[in-house]
Amino acid sequence: MSEPPRPGRVQLDAISKQIIEQLQQDGRRSYAAIGKAVGLSEAAVRQRVQRLLDTGVMQIVGVTDPLMLGFNRQVMIGVKCEGDLNRVADDLAAMPEIDYVVITAGSFDLMIELVAETDEQLLEILGRVRAVPSVLSTETFVYLKLRKQTYSWGTR
Repeated sequence: MSEPPRPGRVQLDAISKQIIEQLQQDGRRSYAAIGKAVGLSEAAVRQRVQRLLDTGVMQIVGVTDPLMLGFNRQVMIGVKCEGDLNRVADDLAAMPEIDYVVITAGSFDLMIELVAETDEQLLEILGRVRAVPSVLSTETFVYLKLRKQTYSWGTR
């Protein structure tokens, strides 16, 4: 028995999942090509894609390779905090260099991800992270080699 839908959760039918899979393979794939693959008209695919975008189920974005753009350091930083985690998360999320902020359970209260052009830039950003009120400590995990990165959640 499947779990009941949670508030804010969207139930996707098999066709919508197939449309998402088509766009995950190639975000520039035409509605006509997607329609042919999933058995719908171009107009029906356009309507479904727009609904998926409007509800926030998906985004269509260009994903870059930080190394090819001159960012020599990609890191995940574990952050230990005291006090209001939401406020600290909001303060960190406001920093333009930080790409990813999550509140976690376990050894760290927050995990953040960022890319930096140089070690000097990374040190400067780390200093600003550590200066956020309620941040007690940080631990930096430097990415040496990216082996897998996918965006196929929810379609399998």
